[in-house]
Amino acid sequence: MSERKLKAVISDIHSNLEAIQAVLADIEQRGIKEIICLGDIIGYGANPRECIDLAKTFNVTILGNHDEAALWSDQTESFNPVAKDAVDWTRQMLEDPNESFSNTKRWDFLGELQRTYRDNSDLYVHGSPRRPVREYVFPEDIANKGKMDDIFGRVEHVCYIGHSHMPGVFTEDMTFRPPQEVFNQYEINSRKTIINVGSVGQPRDGDNRACYVVVDGNKVEFVRVAYDFDETMKKIYAVRELDNFLADRLAEGR
Repeated sequence: MSERKLKAVISDIHSNLEAIQAVLADIEQRGIKEIICLGDIIGYGANPRECIDLAKTFNVTILGNHDEAALWSDQTESFNPVAKDAVDWTRQMLEDPNESFSNTKRWDFLGELQRTYRDNSDLYVHGSPRRPVREYVFPEDIANKGKMDDIFGRVEHVCYIGHSHMPGVFTEDMTFRPPQEVFNQYEINSRKTIINVGSVGQPRDGDNRACYVVVDGNKVEFVRVAYDFDETMKKIYAVRELDNFLADRLAEGR
């Protein structure tokens, strides 16, 4: 009997070391060997270097908008001031001369990230199939038929996304189901499906636990993992350039 092939799809770590360490421990405990990361390794949190080093061990990592903004400063024009300050500080951490050798490797890694990844009929992007790095797909977009028809027109079968930090399942009949509505499990069928895997490092759906998905054949499971967000918050509070709001929101999952 062949061994089952499980994979974990994660996104939006946002320099939250405690969250990604807890998620990786959960992934290891489940015996999962394949990890696909949908980007935004950095931004917002206090451990960008450590999170990049962990991302270098994943099977696949693609580019997120915060990763892109660290690489090219002109890409922060659409960022709010809190997010822009966090990217600027992150860039400083990656330019620290005391870490010059390791930081060169980190910049090289970020600079080589692709904007999409395709595995047979499955597509993986950070934002959306039509604008892979920057376009949001929100739950309320199911009311925007033109947008969703265009997006689904670029999906062969299943597309995995992050970016909004709002986990759930979109189907081409203009339906969005949050994880609790499907009891944290969804069976992929023949219809086109977009799955938002949520956020590891900054959940925004009212649940402060890290979120990711496990894919087992046609079954997708939404997984929540508790982590020491108090420690993460303390680290953010200690960095003058990072707004306290970035810590406060972690406790509430918003």
